Amino acid sequence: MPTTGQDVAAGRRGAAGPGGGTTARGLRSPVAIGLGLMLIAFNLRPALSSVGPLLPGIRAETGLSGALAGALVTLPVLCLGVFGRLGSPIARRIGPDAGVLAALLVLAAGLALRGLGGLGALFAGSVLAAAGIGIVGVILPGIVKRDFPDQGGLMTGLYTALLCLGAAAGAGLTVPLERVLGTGWEGAMMAWAAPALVAALAWLPFVRARPAPAAGGGGALGSLWGDPLAWQVTAFMGLQSSLAYIVFGWLPAALTERGYDTVTAGLLASVSALAQGVLALVVPTLAARRRDQRPWVLVVVGLPVVGFCGLLLGPLAFAWGFALLLGLGLGGCFGLALTLIVLRARDPRTAGDLSAMAQGIGYCGAALGPFLVGIAHERSGGWGLPAALYVALGLAATGFGLLAARDRTVLPQ
Repeated sequence: MPTTGQDVAAGRRGAAGPGGGTTARGLRSPVAIGLGLMLIAFNLRPALSSVGPLLPGIRAETGLSGALAGALVTLPVLCLGVFGRLGSPIARRIGPDAGVLAALLVLAAGLALRGLGGLGALFAGSVLAAAGIGIVGVILPGIVKRDFPDQGGLMTGLYTALLCLGAAAGAGLTVPLERVLGTGWEGAMMAWAAPALVAALAWLPFVRARPAPAAGGGGALGSLWGDPLAWQVTAFMGLQSSLAYIVFGWLPAALTERGYDTVTAGLLASVSALAQGVLALVVPTLAARRRDQRPWVLVVVGLPVVGFCGLLLGPLAFAWGFALLLGLGLGGCFGLALTLIVLRARDPRTAGDLSAMAQGIGYCGAALGPFLVGIAHERSGGWGLPAALYVALGLAATGFGLLAARDRTVLPQ
């Protein structure tokens, strides 16, 4: 059933949102929904950013090869794409709010599983956690479009900033957690299941009654596949994600090889992740006020390229400055990518479909980045070749970003 402007404006008064269903009166105030979204966003990156700081210890304890270490970093990113494509069908079948709740429980289960010990549980838990993250990430833009039709940029910026804060917590607190708990890397991994469960409990009041499946709704995602703009948004999402996941997976290891201890390397990664929150908040808020977002593309892609290459090859005396540049740029990239999904769609349902396409396909492509960096490093024995690969990805992201940021909307066919 098409969503009208009145439906969107009445989203908190019981109108049908994407996927159908009715909203419980009095439970969906803007402040309550916003706080729930922020708590969810915080939990969407620790599962990914907490692996890098522990990777040297995991390899030393388990004998994990360089290829398998690259797979451990790459597999969750691939799963974001594979399972993210389920987000839109799940939202239509059980409602977006119930879909988010179910995915949060899957995330918490995966985080707990990877801490049970052994490489099998580590890989399986990582896949499960990434599945939950991928589904939640696809559904959220549609919820923002539905519940905050006039504040899409601000809300996208806020939850992107909290997402970056969660990434910083995963990067900076995991090694200290390992030492405080005294349970090895397994306990530090499992600890991140607790905040995910808290987020699920906080979101529980917003879950609606299970809606009846919409007739013919299963093919909506395919209707965007013939639209060039949808592919441009997808390519930008995938390429900027690749830049980010290369950093999550390999920056701590690179810093350790350059002479930093694991705690300092984790802190540098954490500072970089914290800095992401600044432009992750600012860029969506300001970019949404413009009809054309192309000037922002040049800024947000250039910063991480300079920062990451500086950390890999530049003077160690400037490492903290490079980390700040890296974080500012990655936060701006991700915030702009999510904002483009909201701005290039005309209604909440299209936003959900474009989100499913951009994140589902984009993350599958993004998974190649960390994998290729691992191969490049292992074969070259240094970080020059990985830095060159990072620059090439940045140039590609700039090109597709300039196309995706033009003032137009996708046209489902």
